[in-house]
Amino acid sequence: MKRTLIKNAVIVNEGKSLEGSVVIENEKIIEILTAGQAPVPPCDETIDASGCYLLPGVIDDHVHFRDPGLTHKADISTESCAAAAGGVTSFMDMPNTSPLVTTIDALNDKFDLMAQKSIVNYSCYFGATNTNYRYFGHLDSHKVCGIKLFMGSSTGNMLVERMKSLMKIFSETELLIATHCESQDIIKANIEKYKKKYSEVEDLSVRYHHLIRSVEACYQSSKLAIKLAKRTGARLHILHISTEKELKLFENKPLAEKQITAEVCIPHLLFTSTDYRTMKTRIKCNPAIKREGNREALRAGINSGLIDVIATDHAPHLLSEKEGGALKAASGMPMVQFSLVSMLQLVNKSVFTIEKIVEKMCHAPAEIYNINHRGYIRPGYQADLVLVRPNSKWELTKDSILSKCQWSPLEGRSFDWRVEKTFANGHLVYSEGQVDKSYRGQQLNFR
Repeated sequence: MKRTLIKNAVIVNEGKSLEGSVVIENEKIIEILTAGQAPVPPCDETIDASGCYLLPGVIDDHVHFRDPGLTHKADISTESCAAAAGGVTSFMDMPNTSPLVTTIDALNDKFDLMAQKSIVNYSCYFGATNTNYRYFGHLDSHKVCGIKLFMGSSTGNMLVERMKSLMKIFSETELLIATHCESQDIIKANIEKYKKKYSEVEDLSVRYHHLIRSVEACYQSSKLAIKLAKRTGARLHILHISTEKELKLFENKPLAEKQITAEVCIPHLLFTSTDYRTMKTRIKCNPAIKREGNREALRAGINSGLIDVIATDHAPHLLSEKEGGALKAASGMPMVQFSLVSMLQLVNKSVFTIEKIVEKMCHAPAEIYNINHRGYIRPGYQADLVLVRPNSKWELTKDSILSKCQWSPLEGRSFDWRVEKTFANGHLVYSEGQVDKSYRGQQLNFR
């Protein structure tokens, strides 16, 4: 048995930060030591983490790793390496690949692919269509993280808009339903409005993206999802909330009491619609990045408890696919490698506390999805851990990007926090710029 001691770190866990040490034995956390306690028996390896913070590994409940079928953009190998380099030890992948993960065979094939290629821990959503709810009863609730429901169209065109189908989807499963909420009718009307205004142009400037995929498009769709969830008793998790108005739909109460939860994604916490002027389609995503007041409300919603999870919606495209405007450029951007350090920069600006970041990126995903023995630094839990060092200035350049698409909307930004080491199941998968590509993560297990 290999025993590893991580000593002299500031451990951030369950709302507290305190200096201490953690002992890992094989895959698990065995001891948490404070006040100069020494491990018994002695350890085989010691890592001096003086000056660093030790956090639970980030659980990203919302990524698009593009595998299978879209691997010219990204694949599970490259993106799981990027995840490890960013302190992300577990991810949940979306079903809008090629083929779509909307059948049991496609789901099983996807799990096989992830087992072969991922260096961190993984799960996958089963995609809902207008007709495949008959498969829901055959899904293993211990292996499938949830049902992904597109109530707005995006990459892969898995839109479900028939009311009869929506009622069936909400009624036919006890699994968590994760929704992309945008009203397609409102979006279509807005496209026609702006195309007519500009003489039936084929494309529109990306500055109109947030007016086409508008506040009202998001609000009306989220309102409908919540209405359906309350009517059927379904467990609902609304993804990438992007507007202040949507926050009025959620309740501020303890997470354990919530049947309906909300996620916000990194781009909506970093950018505003004024950034389209300089960053153009590099920050085009669905739902759209909106005006500054929405960003500030989302940040406040994290602190107040209205928003439960911070994720990435990591969605790589080639830069050539991002050419065009509001109608033609692909929507989505790579985020998983730099999500944690981006949020820690907001800690430096006093937007959040480091304890709040750990709550929303580590603890809450584990609780919402009922993940077994992950998301916390606790004895007996899997040793999914990340060491981050503050006051370690660096600039994000292209040569530091591990995502296959080889670009980031954050290029040129400076960071004061650095991910030094990432452990998945006690295994050091990333250390000071080096990824262990030989390791394979574990399939997440759900209670």
